[in-house]
Amino acid sequence: MHRILTGQLQVDRLTLKITGLPKNLQNTTLVHLSDFHYDRKRLSERLLSEAIAITNEVEPDLILLTGDFITDEPTPVDDLVLRLKNLESRAGVYAVLGNHDVEHPGAKHKIIEAFTSIGISILLNQVVYPLGSGLALVGLEDYWSGNFQPLTVMDSINEIVPRIVLSHNPDTAKVLQKWRIDLQLSGHTHGGQIRLPFIGPLPQFAEPIRKLIPKFLRPFVPFVGECHKIVEYWEWSQGLHRIGNNFLYVNRGLGTYFPGRLFCPPEVTVITLVTN
Repeated sequence: MHRILTGQLQVDRLTLKITGLPKNLQNTTLVHLSDFHYDRKRLSERLLSEAIAITNEVEPDLILLTGDFITDEPTPVDDLVLRLKNLESRAGVYAVLGNHDVEHPGAKHKIIEAFTSIGISILLNQVVYPLGSGLALVGLEDYWSGNFQPLTVMDSINEIVPRIVLSHNPDTAKVLQKWRIDLQLSGHTHGGQIRLPFIGPLPQFAEPIRKLIPKFLRPFVPFVGECHKIVEYWEWSQGLHRIGNNFLYVNRGLGTYFPGRLFCPPEVTVITLVTN
């Protein structure tokens, strides 16, 4: 699927001002990767190798992964971690799970076990401080899992401390507005996969079209089957957005579903944090 339907990998770079960022964390570099869908169909070995090589060339302080490591059956994660163990960063690699990572029976446990074996920490409604007490890193469980519980973890962070939140589904930005979030990193949408110039992601127009198509045909028509349920806020499907007082960045992901990508290349995101 890769060469024709996925396209070339793109590196997107972002510099973000963080209020209260300690001086010793000035120019902290993060790399954000998402939506691998590693099942030997939706992500090529070449693209994955290229993404890992680019990540390591940046020499990041942290590498952050926002879920959907598999698509259905979890066995491919054993091969995926053989690749991901080559990721290199100063303060570690942290991840959260996506909806595909928890749907199949036993997948959640298998993925956590596999990632732990190579030193990648999967955060399940947890806060950690890999760069010191001056910057909190929060990882939330998937929005649809029934275990999305931000209240306790967010309320445990001192209000003066900047924080980055990993949450697979960008729709959670609406819920998370009640807390200070300097940067939320999400994926899930694949950027819409097909983006119309000056218009936006094609799936956001699917609902009116879906209603015109007989129900028995909908599963066979791209973007009008279940795709209308992926997210509510398609306007947040890629890039940087301000949601209230918070910032949300949505990565377009690495994996690709049929019918492929158009004007929406797979992405490695490099983020530099600076003091506001």
